[in-house]
Amino acid sequence: MAEVPAGLVAAGGLVGGYGVARWTKRRPLGGVALAAAGAVAAKGWREKAGNGTAAALGGLYVAAFAGSHPLAKKVGAWPSVFGVAGAVAAASWVLADRHGA
Repeated sequence: MAEVPAGLVAAGGLVGGYGVARWTKRRPLGGVALAAAGAVAAKGWREKAGNGTAAALGGLYVAAFAGSHPLAKKVGAWPSVFGVAGAVAAASWVLADRHGA
């Protein structure tokens, strides 16, 4: 069975975390989804590219989450979330996922 790329997990965490928070009206529940996906993605990054790259991509994941908030004021919530999720997925592909396990 094919492995799910860590970047896809991370992007899904950003989009899914926002979706859960919005639709349940419980921000902490969205945070749980965001954190769980981030932990799974970090494990994949560490296995594929080592601790340093995993730390850098983890930092990008957190920065994307934080940066989506001010960006949403300019472009809207969903476009912001999809934009930062795409950026994290692209960085993950370049730095870790394309290299395989």
